[in-house]
Amino acid sequence: GSPAFVHCGPFANIAQGNSSIIADKIALKLADYIVTESGFGADCGMEKFMNLKCRYSGLVPNCVVLVSTVRALKMHGGGPKVVAGQPLNKAYTEENLELLDKGLPNLLQHVENALKFGVPVVVAINRFKDDTDAEIALIRKRAKETGAHDVAESSVWMNGAEGGAELARAVVEACEQPTNFKFLYPDEYSIKEKIETVAKEIYRAGNVSYTPEAEAKIKLFT
Repeated sequence: GSPAFVHCGPFANIAQGNSSIIADKIALKLADYIVTESGFGADCGMEKFMNLKCRYSGLVPNCVVLVSTVRALKMHGGGPKVVAGQPLNKAYTEENLELLDKGLPNLLQHVENALKFGVPVVVAINRFKDDTDAEIALIRKRAKETGAHDVAESSVWMNGAEGGAELARAVVEACEQPTNFKFLYPDEYSIKEKIETVAKEIYRAGNVSYTPEAEAKIKLFT
């Protein structure tokens, strides 16, 4: 019984990974809160959303929601491979705080990336039946220590709208906080300065090297 607004956008690994500005502006006329996906991750999609889409549209986000799962973080920590059709390894169905802790830096770097744009961050944990209270508590603790405004559980997949109520309240509260939105780089930066800023600030690169083809393209675009 819920209304849905759907507008397709280019996939993140071949384009900017965001729905169109037109879609956002139409949606803003229809509802009080608009959630737009900048996929995927706070490196590939969100960076382009902030630096490109917001710069061009003049629209500024009030909150960033980072979605995570215990299972994914355990995989980031070096957990066993998950194979479609095969039973899940017990590392994913039993409490394993050590494995979870090893994977948390992935989530925490996304939190750090989002905070660089001056917008409050809410971490959403999609909670599944095998996740334990201790595992949820560890994510909550580390995310808040890193600067997340709040951490909320979501079980929409199982409980429908009721399962998203905690997350919705956290997002509304975060949206009421003051923001200090800023781009990572100014317009007047050269192409190389922009590339190097993104590479170092978002991907933590030490430096950037360019192939002859890239050098030629940069010269052409300049």
